[in-house]
Parts: sequence; C-alpha cells; structure tokens
Amino acid sequence: MVKTLRQIVFSLFLSFNAFAGTPSPENAELYFITPSDGDIVTSPVTVKFGLRNMGVAPAGVQVENTGHHHLLIDTDLPALNQPVPKDNQHLHFGNGQTETELGIAPGKHTLQLLLGDFSHVPHDPPLVSEKITITVE
Repeated sequence: MVKTLRQIVFSLFLSFNAFAGTPSPENAELYFITPSDGDIVTSPVTVKFGLRNMGVAPAGVQVENTGHHHLLIDTDLPALNQPVPKDNQHLHFGNGQTETELGIAPGKHTLQLLLGDFSHVPHDPPLVSEKITITVE
C-alpha cells in the first residue's frame, strides 16, 4: 500500500509526539464523578468522568488544553509515552464522551481514568485519576 505524503507526515508527527507529550496544565484534575471507591453496584454500571481545568475534545482534534477519556478496567497504567492500547481493558471515548454504561461481570473490579491527547497519547504530565475498586453484584 502506498502512503500519501500527508499520512507519512502525520505518522512522523505521532512518533515525535509519543516522545514529547502534549502539555497539560499543572492544575488539571481527572476524577470519577460516579461510581466512588468501594461502591457496591449492579451491572450495567453508570460511569461518569470528571475533568477540571481542561476541556474535552474528540480524538483527532488538536485544541490546546483538551483531551479525551480512556477507561482502564482491571489493569495498570499503560506506557505513558505511547498511544493508549485499545482492547477490553482500555476503553476509548474518542468522540468526547464523558460517561458510559459499563456491562461488567459480577465481582471486584478496578477502574482508572487516563486522559489522552488528540492522538491517544497521555499528556505531559499525564492526567490520571485515582484507581478505584467497585464490587458488582
């Protein structure tokens, strides 16, 4: 497959960005509105994302001091200098969503938020919520 010049330049930019990181304000904060740590819930679980001193923008849209949410389920943080993986443990909300209904199996689960920039790479410094534990009945 032949790549266009634009695709090549964008790939190079993403490679550079993976090392540089998009700046985030020092006073920015990422957190869960709901659920709270220790909550006992039923599936589907309503998960609402909170963000202070930054805005939300869809993936692919580069606007200063914005990003989009990634929800990490039962996993540790990924590499913070590369795009966030996309699988069942790393959910992407690249359309700018700030909440979701999460179908999750009964048992204890950990949840953590990680904000990504327009290219899914965590900011510098990274915006990470506290890791919470919930129990699904």
